[in-house]
Amino acid sequence: MNTSIASKDGYTIRLATQQDALNYYQQNYCPLDKDVAYYTGCKEMFTKDEVISFFMKSLEDENRRFFLIVDEKENIIGETVINEIDWTVRSANFRIAVFAQSGRDKGIGSWATRITRDYAFEELHLHRLSLDVFSFNIRAYKAYTKAGFKREGVLRDAVFDGKKYADDILMAILEDEWKELKKLESED
Repeated sequence: MNTSIASKDGYTIRLATQQDALNYYQQNYCPLDKDVAYYTGCKEMFTKDEVISFFMKSLEDENRRFFLIVDEKENIIGETVINEIDWTVRSANFRIAVFAQSGRDKGIGSWATRITRDYAFEELHLHRLSLDVFSFNIRAYKAYTKAGFKREGVLRDAVFDGKKYADDILMAILEDEWKELKKLESED
């Protein structure tokens, strides 16, 4: 089974497999990059058992699609996830993390966001794809906006980084908006 959904400039987005679990932990969680923890709001230290267990449960979850971003040497540099899929309403949540600094500032996150967004609508036939982003994560907010996500609301002062409060911005893209965006992209 070909698990790849897209490739660009030596990077590939592909479905995660059981064989990836140990590398996923070793390459990204020993320890988790401080910036990744900060921008995603999670802790910096995880045990091997925590990560491997979560990884395996993620693969078994019928309401989740778990993709890895890998470089030309098959190093896992990031992930994209479509989760909380509601098949009745045809909606889901999206998240992304580029773990490795070597994968940042190259447009890989923006590219992976667009590829995963397209998968959500083309393959899963979703009607709505949503996400949330912290107000201090300007780079991610710009990438999401460029990918067609629209700001829907704000949870004011919902995040505290130990020094100051920040907002949690809610964003989404709907099926019709995505279709229009794809039409414009194909005209370029």
